[in-house]
Amino acid sequence: MVFQPLDPGDKESFDKMRELFSPAQVDQSVRHALQLCWMMLPQDKRNIDELEREFRRIVERALANLREDDQAFGDS
Repeated sequence: MVFQPLDPGDKESFDKMRELFSPAQVDQSVRHALQLCWMMLPQDKRNIDELEREFRRIVERALANLREDDQAFGDS
């Protein structure tokens, strides 16, 4: 893993950091979250339909919170 400090004075610092990543990192994070959600489900609810329902609920809640925060703080 590569660590580079973000320089607040460098307007291209974020773009430089973004170049280190690819869609594979997002895919890996989502798959990890799905696996964790599966493990957290009660044994009697461990099926694909229940996993999808719970995962979508969590993602929808996170997106709604993001929109709410954007309205409150207006920093997007």
